[in-house]
Amino acid sequence: MWIEDYALIGDMQSAALVGRNGSIDWLCLPRFDSPSCFGALLGDKKNGQWWIGPAHAERPRATRRRYRGETLVLESEWDTPTGTVRVTDFMPTRHTNPDLVRIVEGVSGTVEMATEIRIRFDYGRIVPWVRRDEDILQAVGGPDSVWLHSPVPLEGGDYAHHATFTVSEGDSMAFVFTWHPSHEPRPDEIDPHHQLAETEALWAEWVEKCTYRGPWRDAVVRSLITLKALTYAPTGGIVAAPTTSLPEDIGGVRNWDYRYCWLRDATMTLDALIGAGYLDEARAWRAWLLRAIAGRAQDLQIMYGVAGERRLTELELDWLPGYENSRPVRIGNGAVEQLQLDVYGEVMNSLHLSRVSGLEADHRAWTLQFELISYVEQHWGDPDEGLWEVRGPRRHFVHSKVMCWVALDRAVKQVEAFGKPGPLKHWKELRDRIHAEICDKGFDPVRGTFTQSYGSQELDAALLLIPIVGFLPPEDPRVVGTVEAIQRELMVDGFVLRYPVSPDNDVDGLPGGEGAFLACSFWLAEALAMIGRKDEAVELFERLLALRNDVGLLAEEYDPRYKRLVGNFPQAFSHVPLIHTARALS
Repeated sequence: MWIEDYALIGDMQSAALVGRNGSIDWLCLPRFDSPSCFGALLGDKKNGQWWIGPAHAERPRATRRRYRGETLVLESEWDTPTGTVRVTDFMPTRHTNPDLVRIVEGVSGTVEMATEIRIRFDYGRIVPWVRRDEDILQAVGGPDSVWLHSPVPLEGGDYAHHATFTVSEGDSMAFVFTWHPSHEPRPDEIDPHHQLAETEALWAEWVEKCTYRGPWRDAVVRSLITLKALTYAPTGGIVAAPTTSLPEDIGGVRNWDYRYCWLRDATMTLDALIGAGYLDEARAWRAWLLRAIAGRAQDLQIMYGVAGERRLTELELDWLPGYENSRPVRIGNGAVEQLQLDVYGEVMNSLHLSRVSGLEADHRAWTLQFELISYVEQHWGDPDEGLWEVRGPRRHFVHSKVMCWVALDRAVKQVEAFGKPGPLKHWKELRDRIHAEICDKGFDPVRGTFTQSYGSQELDAALLLIPIVGFLPPEDPRVVGTVEAIQRELMVDGFVLRYPVSPDNDVDGLPGGEGAFLACSFWLAEALAMIGRKDEAVELFERLLALRNDVGLLAEEYDPRYKRLVGNFPQAFSHVPLIHTARALS
C-alpha cells in the first residue's frame, strides 16, 4: 500500500497505522519509540500484521472510510455483493495497559469475514510463543506479552492465527488486543463498547476548546487532532511522527526515525496548539522541556526521547527490507549529536509565546532562558548543521543566524514586557550586531535575495521564515526578492524544495533525491500572503490541502514525480504549518 493509504489511531502514548484494506501494519508498544509488534509497514506480513476484512483472497480496499466526527475513531466500510460491513478501529485512553479495539458490525445483509493476525516482537524479529485458551490468544516473547480477546475461534498455522466468520445486519463483534510486560499478571479486561463511547466523548470535549473559526476549520481541526495524537501524555513530549524509516525517496537511503521529540518540531507544534486555544498542552510541554534540558546550556540537544532521554543511538535493522525496498531501516537518530543553532531561537520564541498567551510565570523557565542566551552569545558565530540536519560539512546557514537573532529578540521582549532581569542594553546591541551581519554576509545584492549560507549562491526554503519570525517586515524589498527568488528557483511542479539537491551540491552529504517538503510550500503560501499576494497564497494553500489523504493526513513530503506522499507519516512538521497558514489566510 502507498503511504497515503494509511489512517492513524492512537492513545497519546503510541499509535497504529491502519490500511485501507483493513490491515494494521504498524504498532509499537508501549510507547511511540518502542519496538514494533506489527511491522509489515517496513517489510511484509511476516514482520507482523493484523488484518480484518471481507473473506477474499485479494483483501479488497474499503469502499469508504472516515473518522467518526471530530475524533480519532476510524470507521472503514466494505460494500460486498451480499451486504455491507463496518470495522471500527480505535485505541482507548490508556488506564493501565495499552489496548487496541476492532469492532466488526453488520450494516446490511450478511457478509463472510476473515481475520489473520501475526504478532512479531522487536521489529519483526521475534516470533513469540503463543497459546490459546477458549476465546483468548496469548503471545509472549522476551519482555513483551499480548492478549487477544476474540469473539470467534482462532486457528493456528504458518506462524499466524486465522478465522472466518459471518456478520449480519445488527451484529457487533469486538476484538480487543492488550499489551503488557510479560512478567506481570494477566491484564484486566476492558468493555470495548464502553471504551468506544468514552473515547468519542474525550475527543469531542477536547475539540470543543478549539478557538479557530476560519474557512478551513475541518482541515485545521483534523490537523490539531493529529498533533494531539502525537503528544506523549505522561510527560507532555511531542513526537515528530509515529513512524521510522518511511523514505523521502522511494528506494533510497533517506530513511530516518522520527519517533522522538525534536525541540524545533515540538515548539512549532506548541505554537499551533496555543494559537488554537490549548494552553494546557503548552503548560505540559514547558514542564517536559524544563526536565528534558535540565543541566548545562551547552549540553542542549536538538531532540530527546518522549520522557526526555538523551541517548538515541542510531542503528540499522538489517533483517527488515524497508518500505518498498527502501534501505536501510533505522532506529535511533544520529542527528542527535548535531549542532543546530536554530533550536535556541525556536525554544525562546515558544516560551515567549507561552507567556504572551497567558501561561503563568515559572522562575525556572527564565533561569533556563538566561542560560540559553548566554550560550547563543558565545556561539552564534559558529557554523552548524542547520535546520535540515545536513550530513555534509557545517556551514554558516543564514536561517540558523536568523534564529539566533530571534533568541535575542525574544529575550529582550521578555525583559521589556514582563520585567525579567537581564542585561537589556547588551542584549539589544548583540541582537543588532547579528542582524547587521546577516544582512551583510547572507544577502546577495546582485540577485536581490538572501542565500542558504554565507557566500553561497544556493537558496533555501527556510529563508521564507524571515518575515514570519519578524526579522524583517514583509514589505522590505529584500524579503520580497527572497520570496520571489524561491518561488522562481526552488519550485518544481508547483511545490517548493528545501534546497537544490544535485550531484554538484554537497550540502546534505547524501546520495539520491527527495520529495518536496510540504512545510516549505506552506511557508511560501504564508509568505505570499504577507507580501500582498493573497490570491496566489490561497490557490497554493488549497492545492496543498488537496494532497491530504482521504482522512485528512499528510506525510512529510510529496513527490511530484510519482504523485505520492513520501516520508514519515503522519508528520507534525506538515500539519503545523497547515494550521499556521490557515490562520494567516483567515
